[in-house]
Amino acid sequence: MRLQKSLGLVAVLGVITCICAFHTTAAMDIPLEVLGHVNIEQLPTITAQSPSSLIAFPFDESFPVTCEAKGNPDPEFRWTKNGQEFDPFLDPRLMKEENSGTFVIPNNGNLTEYQGIYRCYASNKLGTAISKEIEFIVPNVPKFPKETLDPVVVEEGQPFILECNPPKGIPPLQIYWMTINLQHIEQDDRVSMGLNGDLYFSHAVEKDSRRDYCCFAAFPRIRTIVQKTAMSVIVKTKTSDMSPETANAILQRRPSLLTPSSAKSETQMVKGEDLKLECIAQGFPTPQIEWVKIGQRLPIKARLENHGKLLIVPRVEQEDSGKYMCKAKNALGETVHYFTVTVEEPPEWVFEPESQLSMIGSDVPIKCSATGTPQPTITWRVNGRPLQEAPAANRKVLDDTIVLHNAKASDSAVYQCEASNKHGTILSNANIMVMNLPPMILTTAMEEYSAVEGKGVMMHCKVFSSPPSIITWSKEDSSESVEGPRFTVHDNGSLEIYGVEKDDSGQYTCLAKNIEGTSAIDAMLYVKDPTRIAVPPEDLRILIGTTAQLSCLAEYDKSFSNDFELLWEKDDMEIALNYTENSRYFVEDGILQIINVSHRDQGVYTCVARTPVDQDVASVLLMVLDVPDAPEYLVLSEHKSKSVKLKWIPGDDHNSSTTEFIIEYEESQWEPGNWKELLRVPGNHNSAVLKLHGHVDYRFRVSGVNTVGRGPSSEPTERYKTPPAAPDKNPENIKIEGHLPHEMDINWEPLLPIEHNGPGLEYKVSYRRQDMEEDWKEHTVKRHSFVVKNTPTFVPYEIKIQARNHQGWGPEPKIATGYSGEDFPSAAPDDVAVEVMNSSVVKVSWTRVHKDKLHGHLGGYRISWWRLRSLVDSKKSHGDKHTLTFPGDRNHATVPGLTPFSEYSLIVMTFNGRGNGPGSHPVNFKTPEGVPEKNPVFRVTDVQKHTVSLVWAPPLEPNGILTGYLLEYQHINDTEEVGPLQTVDISNPDTTKWILRDLDPVSKYKFYLRSCTTVGCGPVVSEECTTTLETTSTLASTVHLSKSASPSPPSPPKPPVTNPTRSTIGLASIHGGISTQGWFIGLMCAIALLTLIVLIACFVNRNKGGKYSVKEKEDLHPDVESQGMNDDTFCEYSDNDEKPLNGSQHSLSREIKAQDSGDSLVDYGDEDVQFNEDGSFIGEYAGRKEKRVSTEIKATVQTPA
Repeated sequence: MRLQKSLGLVAVLGVITCICAFHTTAAMDIPLEVLGHVNIEQLPTITAQSPSSLIAFPFDESFPVTCEAKGNPDPEFRWTKNGQEFDPFLDPRLMKEENSGTFVIPNNGNLTEYQGIYRCYASNKLGTAISKEIEFIVPNVPKFPKETLDPVVVEEGQPFILECNPPKGIPPLQIYWMTINLQHIEQDDRVSMGLNGDLYFSHAVEKDSRRDYCCFAAFPRIRTIVQKTAMSVIVKTKTSDMSPETANAILQRRPSLLTPSSAKSETQMVKGEDLKLECIAQGFPTPQIEWVKIGQRLPIKARLENHGKLLIVPRVEQEDSGKYMCKAKNALGETVHYFTVTVEEPPEWVFEPESQLSMIGSDVPIKCSATGTPQPTITWRVNGRPLQEAPAANRKVLDDTIVLHNAKASDSAVYQCEASNKHGTILSNANIMVMNLPPMILTTAMEEYSAVEGKGVMMHCKVFSSPPSIITWSKEDSSESVEGPRFTVHDNGSLEIYGVEKDDSGQYTCLAKNIEGTSAIDAMLYVKDPTRIAVPPEDLRILIGTTAQLSCLAEYDKSFSNDFELLWEKDDMEIALNYTENSRYFVEDGILQIINVSHRDQGVYTCVARTPVDQDVASVLLMVLDVPDAPEYLVLSEHKSKSVKLKWIPGDDHNSSTTEFIIEYEESQWEPGNWKELLRVPGNHNSAVLKLHGHVDYRFRVSGVNTVGRGPSSEPTERYKTPPAAPDKNPENIKIEGHLPHEMDINWEPLLPIEHNGPGLEYKVSYRRQDMEEDWKEHTVKRHSFVVKNTPTFVPYEIKIQARNHQGWGPEPKIATGYSGEDFPSAAPDDVAVEVMNSSVVKVSWTRVHKDKLHGHLGGYRISWWRLRSLVDSKKSHGDKHTLTFPGDRNHATVPGLTPFSEYSLIVMTFNGRGNGPGSHPVNFKTPEGVPEKNPVFRVTDVQKHTVSLVWAPPLEPNGILTGYLLEYQHINDTEEVGPLQTVDISNPDTTKWILRDLDPVSKYKFYLRSCTTVGCGPVVSEECTTTLETTSTLASTVHLSKSASPSPPSPPKPPVTNPTRSTIGLASIHGGISTQGWFIGLMCAIALLTLIVLIACFVNRNKGGKYSVKEKEDLHPDVESQGMNDDTFCEYSDNDEKPLNGSQHSLSREIKAQDSGDSLVDYGDEDVQFNEDGSFIGEYAGRKEKRVSTEIKATVQTPA
């Protein structure tokens, strides 16, 4: 029932139903799949054969004559030679193979006996196939005949021809005219070689006389060159007895043609060949050749060679036929020749007979037609025999068609159609098979097809049958054929679906039926999501040598996770990724990286996202940026005495437009090899006029500049030397100086060597006084300086300098002015006064020195001052001298940086180019009080539960009378919160120690100290400390000390005492019960023991070094720096918290008076004082006994003798 429905739909569903059989165009093959099921006999088919011409080249070892064929049963082979039967097996010299028609002719002995035209016949019981005719050619070795040639004697001005007459051989033939020394004979308008190899001379000249004109004929296919006997030419010149006007004069004559000789000719060409028309004329002057096509223009593809004498039209077509004319003309006349060109064609198939598989009882047409000029002759054969020799009752020949009526299986045969004319022959074998077969579906059943939604898909159903089968497709076991505009069944049985939809998924059935039976197969179709590049790469401009990155992201059907691939192509060629050390291409996560980009990386890059069923592509352009290439073809033109025009062709700008060109020059005399910039021109210029100097041997080069940078320079031009000329300019930058009072030094910038413009450069120096009427005084020098002697001191002069060389003077020079030599100023400023501005700045004023006393150019004024003494004491001591320079004409200045509360002395002087003038009378002045300097020492010496002892040293420079100290402190912690600031006003300036009481235990404090005068208080110094948990009187009572952010002197070196760490102290301060811990008690005992050892060491040291106790020494020298303080961990202690320090200001005053010291801080400053890297002071506990200075308490104590 299903079959009936399918057959009923044949007429209606033409787009989905197909009548299918095999119709091949050359040879009809039974598919191997069919032969696997049934043994079907096949007609013979020629599968390989030799070319139409088989040339026996002498250098080949053997010559195979090929003929291979297939068929069922296997075909047998036979040969004919020149139309006669030829059996290769009867010749033992020929090599043969079984089941093959090929035989091999060895290259030994005489080959000429095998020369001839061969044809192969392949036959089995069904029929015979034949090959094309194969001509075996044995070429003769071409040779010129041995001959003795008489010299060619010709009068000067007459034409002559040297004939070559090359021997015949295998084309192509190449002819050369050379001398016996293998030098080519020069050819031109007068002398040229014709197509036949002859050498034509339009008219003879004396230089044509020679004895070694040789014609060489080359046959490249047989690798042979032969030479003709050398020919001699004797040109007879005019006799000397003729008048001078006619001697050596060539008689003029109008043109005539040497070849072709007649007025017109006909040329027949075969389509596809090159048309060559030649006209060579004689005459004097040498004629010129012109070509025209009568009634039409010359073909566009036509070209002229051999100095216009040869017209070539390559690959002629029918439209190239017609009438051509060549015209030879000179001043005396012209001559013409007409060529009639016809183009003929070898045979070509109009309808080549086709192999067919036909059913029994049908009519079988076999059509064969060909075209050509002249019209080809058609010859029919059946199984290699003329039709007349194999008659058949049901075979009719109608014009170009043979018809087999009511064909039977016995009518199966091989029909040959041969078309030939004088230009060639073509042959075609058509296998005609007559049989009936049921449908055989050759496509594998249950094939799976994947299609992309929206795209097309092709499902195959290959059928072999006779007669042809009717093919129908249905879906999901439905008897109805698929239909609609999206479905097409092709002639080969394949079903094509356009614009696939998701609903098209499923199982399809292909059904094939003919009169012999039916057959069917199933196939599955799966519809996938399309592959799409979601993020395509973008065009990129990249600098050469950098790394380029091209990104490409794609979406695809997830079922293809293992089959998806993303590829990159460059210029349609896939990029190979080998991931070796030398590889420059890397792909990761869809990103293509190109390392070290070069010019060859520029191009179109394509990202290919591919699955087994579809793909998507996206292309970008990668442009590589680089500096411009060097310009080329530099040419100099318009040569003039002082200019030349330079032209060039710009190099590749590598995708960045050239912005400018830099022209450089090099000269060979002064600095050979040194290139200098001459000119810059815009990037859109390719020429420039260069202004040059005289008498210079130049060469030039050019380089381009773009946004990337400057490119390489071009090759230099040829040299161009300019003629000598007078100088173009005079010296510049003239300097007039006077180093001595009665001399004037004149210096100038000399002309560059290239500016000399010629040899013998020298300078004329002219000068005269400006304030007097006098003539110019002139001197000629070769150097670039001149000294005028015996001049008045500092008077104005006019100077001019002119250049000259052997060619003449330079332009008129400009006049420069200057002064003769200077002398020292002879007067000092008067009325010097000092106005005190503040404690460190004064304003100085004076009366200007008169210009007559300056004796030179005023340079300015200088103020020198020095400190006489500090007003704190009465001792005078001169300080260092200081000087400030104030350029220009002025009468006041400000002197900063003075020390407050001091007495100074000051002088003022003027200066000029020679030096300083005399100083003014000294003026003394005093600076008022200022605020003191920072205290050099500020330390915490003892820390208890509620008290802290502080000690300090007075400022080194009090800058006035010290009135006291301002001590401030406040409670701080590790956060930003701070307690209120407490103030202690210490009014006694002699106080250097203070004890703060009523402090909170285990609390961190910060202390600030400033020294004060009546003017105010100086800068602050600070210190931090943490009070203890319990009151102690030993060294073990230690707390944490930290340095403040404010600058302060560094801490002293640490004595060898075991100090608790910061973490230990922190725990001891915060946790009250820690003292009951065993490890803490042990630690305290260890510290106590170490302290006892230190005390014993101190006692021993006292007994060795003095007559007083350690206690007295500590009282006399309360040196907090020598008591082993570690500023990173804990404060020092005092053995008596309540006792003030013994070193009082009273004793200090007595020492000062006794020693007549101006200031104890001076002594402090003279000591060998050291500071740590953080600025803390380093003192000595014991040392020099002659003098001890306690800088921290400002006390000087004399060590007992």
